[in-house]
Amino acid sequence: VNSQRKLYKKNALSLNQIQQLDSIGFAWDPREISWNGTFYQLCAFKTRHGHCNVSQYDPRYKSLGSWVIYQRLLYKRNALNSNYIHKMNSIGFVWDPCENLSRAKHIPGKT
Repeated sequence: VNSQRKLYKKNALSLNQIQQLDSIGFAWDPREISWNGTFYQLCAFKTRHGHCNVSQYDPRYKSLGSWVIYQRLLYKRNALNSNYIHKMNSIGFVWDPCENLSRAKHIPGKT
């Protein structure tokens, strides 16, 4: 598996080999698959709770909460993949929850 990924990165696989591996659902980048899996967990969390502010202190969501914090850190450092930023934005992810709370306090009619 790793040798196939290395050959792919070096452009050393034929189109036929790539197509055959694609046809069986070969994972070219396992980190992306892992990221997407956690992103889908975040989507499910948002569906249940109406927001993406996952607490890392809630034992049910400790891992997801830590992942959310790490995504915010990468974003703040301009180190998060632009495709990931787009996906997070598409679900209404709040990059700075403290800033969002501050804005809510200053909206007329809000207390």
